[in-house]
Amino acid sequence: METEKDPELWYIAKKRVSFKRQLASYLLINTMFWLMWYFSETNEKDPEFPWPVWPMIGWGIGLAFAYLKAYVYPKNGATEREYEKLKTKSKTHIS
Repeated sequence: METEKDPELWYIAKKRVSFKRQLASYLLINTMFWLMWYFSETNEKDPEFPWPVWPMIGWGIGLAFAYLKAYVYPKNGATEREYEKLKTKSKTHIS
């Protein structure tokens, strides 16, 4: 017997799974970048600035926003609040 899913909880669950997948990709790809940089720099006497810092920062900013959407503000009720404001405003103008 299958129970019906709560749409709000399903939405939040999807956001959290998406974040976890993004985090796994972030860790895997950036680990590969750091290994590439490390092994290419080991033969040089004067190592350059570690370039993997830049993709980590850029991707990390996007990952931080994904985290906020999934865990801190999973359901932004801005649309519902605006709708309620408009609904009450239209009632006061009609009366």
